[in-house]
Amino acid sequence: MNELDRWANFYLLMAAAAATLLGLMFVVITLAAERRQGDAAKIPIYLTPTVIYFASVLFLTALLTFPNHTRLTATLCICLEGLIGLVYSGTSLMGGDKKSLIERSDRLAYAIFPSAAYGLLVLGGVLSLHAPQPGLTLVAAGMLSLLAVAIRNSWSIAIDVASISPGRENSK
Repeated sequence: MNELDRWANFYLLMAAAAATLLGLMFVVITLAAERRQGDAAKIPIYLTPTVIYFASVLFLTALLTFPNHTRLTATLCICLEGLIGLVYSGTSLMGGDKKSLIERSDRLAYAIFPSAAYGLLVLGGVLSLHAPQPGLTLVAAGMLSLLAVAIRNSWSIAIDVASISPGRENSK
């Protein structure tokens, strides 16, 4: 699919950003574990979704850089990841995963915005089957949105970790 070749540099840039920031998240997780004894129950609520958003971008860029994609295989890769992401973020939104996102900003950053980004991936994937460039533009917007949400969440987590002294509990 020649249309994907035009996006190769974008995918490489997104992969590098997602991989680097994903690595930094593990540093934050290590710092959080050292500073907060007994706060491991909050890891799935705040850290796991952020890692998943970075990993989603990294995984999708890897899938889209496979050689010899057809329009159908690229569409299937994009839509499959988008649907899996919609289920994951939708579960957080509906509270089906038994997580408690109390604050409105948490619901926005961990459920609503990611759901919209994954929705863009699905919509872009479907559109790319018939109109590749507009569809891939929507996919790029979805990937950038996921990256932006993950960066926002990482910043929130990093500020929270940095704002407490070692051994003291805090909100996230």
